[in-house]
Amino acid sequence: MRKILVTSALPYANGSIHLGHLVEYIQTDIWCRYQRMIANEIHYVCADDTHGTPVMLMAEKENITPEKLVELVHKEHSQDFNDFNVSFDNFYSTNSIENKELSESIYKKLANNNKIEKKEIEQFYDTEKEMFLPDRYIKGECPKCGAIDQYGDSCEECGSTYNPTDLIKAYSVISGTPPVKKKTEHYFFKLSECSDFLEEWTRSGTLQLEASNKLKEWFEAGLSDWDISRDAPYFGFEIPNAPGKFFYVWLDAPIGYMASFKKLADKKNLSFSEYWEEGSQTELIHFIGKDILYFHALFWPATLSFSGFRTPSKIYAHGFLTVNGEKMSKSRGTFVTARSYLDTIKNPDYLRYYYFSKLNDSMEDIDLNLEDFIVKVNSDLVGKFINIPSRTSGFIKKYFNNIIISTEEISIQDSKQIIDDLISIKEEVISLYEARLFSKLNRLLMSYTERVNEYVNRLEPWILAKNDAEHTSMSMLHQVCSTALQSFRVLSIYYSPVMPDLTSKIAEFYGESNYQSIEAIHKNIKNISDYKHLLTRLDKVSVDSMLRKNSI
Repeated sequence: MRKILVTSALPYANGSIHLGHLVEYIQTDIWCRYQRMIANEIHYVCADDTHGTPVMLMAEKENITPEKLVELVHKEHSQDFNDFNVSFDNFYSTNSIENKELSESIYKKLANNNKIEKKEIEQFYDTEKEMFLPDRYIKGECPKCGAIDQYGDSCEECGSTYNPTDLIKAYSVISGTPPVKKKTEHYFFKLSECSDFLEEWTRSGTLQLEASNKLKEWFEAGLSDWDISRDAPYFGFEIPNAPGKFFYVWLDAPIGYMASFKKLADKKNLSFSEYWEEGSQTELIHFIGKDILYFHALFWPATLSFSGFRTPSKIYAHGFLTVNGEKMSKSRGTFVTARSYLDTIKNPDYLRYYYFSKLNDSMEDIDLNLEDFIVKVNSDLVGKFINIPSRTSGFIKKYFNNIIISTEEISIQDSKQIIDDLISIKEEVISLYEARLFSKLNRLLMSYTERVNEYVNRLEPWILAKNDAEHTSMSMLHQVCSTALQSFRVLSIYYSPVMPDLTSKIAEFYGESNYQSIEAIHKNIKNISDYKHLLTRLDKVSVDSMLRKNSI
């Protein structure tokens, strides 16, 4: 049995969960549910990322404290994740006592290891707001191509990166006034001294090949020391023995993984050190978006290693979500919140299945094409998957008192072969889940779903019901319908990490509890309940309503 600690990237506490976020949480949740299904010990933790200037300014705008804001957002995020069946073992907050203590401890260890340096730097300062400006709160003309209204760290037009002080005609996003340059002392983590360690670590098989190749570009350019401090006013943890200086949000945010697990460990009497100490034999796996690869594959492992902790076993990066082939847009209504989806389409399994059918182990972007989404749900789930019991269970009830023939007793050769083949792919199913090759796995499972439907079409139980006057317990009608329903049960077990709501209802249909073990495919089932409608077709009206809810 493997012991695995899994995390998803922390959602920021200044906005709602949207469908782009859910790509990651659904991918991670499917993988975690699969691990539980094969009896590995797995702990899935996450937390709201609560610190930084945007949260502070939003709280100010709402006329509430930052603490109150993050409390309200945490409640909203928790409900969204719960309603999408994201099975966190602990969903916490980075604004916690555990995170404060761990952040201070790690900082002190880095300082004792001579990895912290104080430097005087020059930054833009908003004299009206009386605060230093983060990069994203400064705009101006790009110094490379002249594009207007570009942020202080990079140009969206030409892709150039630069220092905020290089911007032409810079202005504060907060007050609209031109900022002034002002000197201040900041604390830096000496990342440049960690290059040898990081080059070896990033080539150790921890990263996907495309991620490792991307990092080569950064090594070739040379690693810069990392500014880990911010000046007051700032919502975050104050740096020990440095009044008015706070930890930059990206220092304490990933430590939030540790803090969330610490909270879980205290609650469930788990060993924190077993999972985080240097040399740990447990697995630590991060699921992240490719946009935060730099932080997770450079800053984070260096922070851990040089403060005496273990480094991640694997970092799995995924691509972005586009909607109808384009970047999500508020003006087009495609910047869709999780709550608006739940309010209109309602069924989370539809989206979970669609993402499952698209995702693989790469960093490629995936597209939510809304027309394709409707077609795929109606064709695959309603027209193929649920079609199996809806067409066969009625005969079992009418003629055989809801008793189906066990897999061992089915005697027709091609009927037995379908079930035997479905059970025989168990190891392939496990392998594809493990490798996150979800779209390939879905093609495999859908091919068997189609095979069962073809079997039912060929043997026509509705004709057999008319011709088979005896309806004996081992009649052809009984065997055909039992074969279809036994096959459907195995398929639903394989799909249970993907569609937990639907497969829970299917388990009830077979008189079972939730499918928590893949070994359930070997269990003999002889009784079913009366069939109840399991899914409704997805209509365009619901999708259009969702888009309208998100239009500005």
